[in-house]
Amino acid sequence: MNTVKTLLNKPTTPVRTLAELNARAVHNTKTRTLTHSQGRIVVLGSGWAGFKFMKDLSRKDYEVTVVSPRNYFVFTPLLASTSVGTLEFRCATEPVRGYSHNIDYHQAWCDKIDIENQVVHCTSNLDDNKGSPFTLDYDKLIISVGSYSNTFGIPGVKEHGLFLKDIQDARKIRARFEYAAQPGLSDKEKSEKLHFAVVGGGPTGVEFSSELHDFISEDLSRLYPQLMAHTRMTLYDVAPQILGTFDQNLSAYATRKFARRGIQIKTGRQVLEVMKDRLIVKDDGEVPFGMLVWSTGLMQNPLVESCQNALKDAHSHRLMTDSYLRVLAKDGQGVLPNIYAMGDCATIKDHDLPATAQVAQQKAQYLGDVFNKAAKNGLDTEVPEFSFHNRGSMAYIGSWEAVVDMTPVHKKASEGGHLAWFFWRSAYLSMSVSFRNKMLIPMFWFLTWMSGRDITKF
Repeated sequence: MNTVKTLLNKPTTPVRTLAELNARAVHNTKTRTLTHSQGRIVVLGSGWAGFKFMKDLSRKDYEVTVVSPRNYFVFTPLLASTSVGTLEFRCATEPVRGYSHNIDYHQAWCDKIDIENQVVHCTSNLDDNKGSPFTLDYDKLIISVGSYSNTFGIPGVKEHGLFLKDIQDARKIRARFEYAAQPGLSDKEKSEKLHFAVVGGGPTGVEFSSELHDFISEDLSRLYPQLMAHTRMTLYDVAPQILGTFDQNLSAYATRKFARRGIQIKTGRQVLEVMKDRLIVKDDGEVPFGMLVWSTGLMQNPLVESCQNALKDAHSHRLMTDSYLRVLAKDGQGVLPNIYAMGDCATIKDHDLPATAQVAQQKAQYLGDVFNKAAKNGLDTEVPEFSFHNRGSMAYIGSWEAVVDMTPVHKKASEGGHLAWFFWRSAYLSMSVSFRNKMLIPMFWFLTWMSGRDITKF
């Protein structure tokens, strides 16, 4: 049997065979299917990591079961565009069923993992039988359940803030724009209702602020010119500058562009409480708003919180894995048998990586390659440690401009302006999963440029 020398191009990290890796863990696999030689893999989640892994895994060798509360994958970088009508919602989604050939899918939540018996306990998320329990056994379990938006325990955020984590969040944001056009409102009420507050100066908050500004200046100004004098936008962040992970020059460039467009940036601000139509900001007091978008980071998924036998990062509370993406045991004695984790819910011990789509996709591709090679070549397969290759970051800053920071690839590879915007759009289009969306996205971009955004659903 040929030994696979590498699963990644020219690995510089140590490699071990699958036999060596299995010898270091309690290995209780019992193949529960006769039609697939490698048994059943249960994938929890349909986000960046789970969806990529599911698509790439060999169906002839593995029985694949996907458990996720939503039956689609969300292309999250385009959620800001869908929220203001630049794109339609279907441009940012991919149905799990569309890739379900030889895959068993259940629209459900996973509530508990029985490690000893290799069983997951789930509850249905379908309207007709919501909450109905069922169990699934597994030979290998992939935890890629993602994370929730972090509210930092601030009162009122969950009740009154909007989040850009799913399509439903974007739909809620769309519904807010028509309110201020109703008759009978005073100028003070209009100014309060037309104050759009965004908390979080990372790429998500910056891109939403940019898309919303474009929508107001290009569409609402034409449809509701009498409201423009009452409209304002404010971006709050606790950090000293926006886009803090970007090159400092690009952060300063985005700040200048926002200031010229009338988007007020308030950094070093701490939100203490959120009420129905008021923010309580330290040093600023009460700030009225008509819509609040919250994009301040991530917190652990409830399933991760319930994994009492797993080791977790002390700061982020994400599942801790080794460099082969195996979940580490809490007692420090090796790994949990046959359980892997990737995406926003997991981090690698002594090698913490950001919770980004780029990291999730690379982990999914790595683990898919490992499993497929293992099915082909058996326990002699050599497995390198996972190695992340940072390809940089980018963000849209409005008015057909963007910032692209690829300094991890080349120290001079940073750009801001219209050329960066063209690269930003090209990159997102190329990253779209299906041929259908590769056709729909440029079509809606062109329609928006020609005839404006579709406001009929607002």
